[in-house]
Amino acid sequence: MWKAADKLRKNIDAAEYKHIVLGLIFLKYISDAFDELYEKLKNGEGDYAGADPEDKDEYRAENVFFVPETARWSYLLTQAKQPDIGKTVDAAMDAIEKENPSLRDVLPKVFARGNLDPTSLGGLIDLVGNIALGDAKARSADLLGHVFEYFLGEFALAEGKKGGQFYTPRSVVELLVEMLEPYKGRVLDPCCGSGGMFVQSEKFVTGHQGKVNDISIYGQESNQTTWRLAKMNLAIRHLDSSQVKWNNEGSFLNDAHKDLKADYVIANPPFNDSDWSGDLLRKDGRWQHGVPPTGNANYAWIQHFLYHLNPGGQAGFVLAKGALTSKSSGEGDIRKALVEARLVDCIVNLPAKLFLNTQIPACLWFLSRNKTNGKFRNRADEILFIDARNLGHLINRRTKEFSEEDIATITSTYHNWRNPSGGYEDVKGFCNSAPIERVRELDYVLTPGRYVGLPDDEDDFDFKERFTRLKAEFDEQLKEEAKLNALIAENLAKVKI
Repeated sequence: MWKAADKLRKNIDAAEYKHIVLGLIFLKYISDAFDELYEKLKNGEGDYAGADPEDKDEYRAENVFFVPETARWSYLLTQAKQPDIGKTVDAAMDAIEKENPSLRDVLPKVFARGNLDPTSLGGLIDLVGNIALGDAKARSADLLGHVFEYFLGEFALAEGKKGGQFYTPRSVVELLVEMLEPYKGRVLDPCCGSGGMFVQSEKFVTGHQGKVNDISIYGQESNQTTWRLAKMNLAIRHLDSSQVKWNNEGSFLNDAHKDLKADYVIANPPFNDSDWSGDLLRKDGRWQHGVPPTGNANYAWIQHFLYHLNPGGQAGFVLAKGALTSKSSGEGDIRKALVEARLVDCIVNLPAKLFLNTQIPACLWFLSRNKTNGKFRNRADEILFIDARNLGHLINRRTKEFSEEDIATITSTYHNWRNPSGGYEDVKGFCNSAPIERVRELDYVLTPGRYVGLPDDEDDFDFKERFTRLKAEFDEQLKEEAKLNALIAENLAKVKI
């Protein structure tokens, strides 16, 4: 399917084309769900006796989107070969939004653009229409969900660097979720991209015979087109996305969930973000362990996550590896405070080439608000370090991913370590349970290689990352110098007066 869809792309950029294809998959999904209920209402058997299949309230009652007649897939199929099919699909998207307030401003209206010829669009409609025909129709929603998720990943690969802005690689998301085990409670991702963390959490719950209604999701995204992808991605999974918010200011300046205390935070924030408006937030109440530098948001994200955890909450997130060692602009002091507050539970060193949008070495942090809460063993005076740089396999020349065995190896190590009867043992070169005293001896550097018995590889040095950090520090110094010069000039002026 992907190969067929990509062939129809022709000269359209992948970044634009994904909205066309994913929009059609979503339209097929809501139309299938509508048709299924429509037939039940039309037949009028049992609970549906006397029901009107065109009554919108009947659909709202069963949490199914109402689809107007000219937006139904069966109608679009009859129009697929017409020269104005693009306008017809755009009108269908508009009509669905008008009938379903939760989809307002979510659906793409990009089908009448000149670079998408009617023949290609008709071919796409035929292609998407072939998903889950016949006996498979009852499973079409789940199948369409898989197609949507797979296509998201393929578009991210096709976009390369830009793809990483809306998509965290599936194996990384799966690892985060399997480590945290979010069986029930509130799950927050304050930089949620296209919603992969939520989808994987839902899969985890259902995969362990749990009830998906036992988790509630809260998210925020500053890129509106990415937020739209998230809303569609969640709707196709029957996940309530009413608390997945968009605003262009982002989580630091305009926190959409100010009062939320979550059970889990799962996130992949932008690496080493220097443009996070830190100069406007110097006295923010979230900085309980030290004020983060204005030139790098890493430690702002960490404290934002902690701020949103309830007293027994846990967080798992991706960060640039430099955050494990940096001492610039007070970052070392914040890291020391986090360790001494017994908040750092586990650090995982990741292999290179896992992420589409950067070659910066990365790591996973796992924080726990209460390492003595009785749910697991008391590990307050220990931190688990895992060096997973030798795991993963190449899926193309530029990109690596974890296998299911890799994910199981890492997660079982963590679970065995924190569970009272896990039978954990250190493995030289891979994992080490280090006492806080050892972390103090190493001046609060959290690089796993220092603890598991192997020195850090020289090739872990990343010139781009180091240059970015040094530039951010230099810019910060220039700002401070400008403020000082302004103050001197002001005082000199007063002296002259």
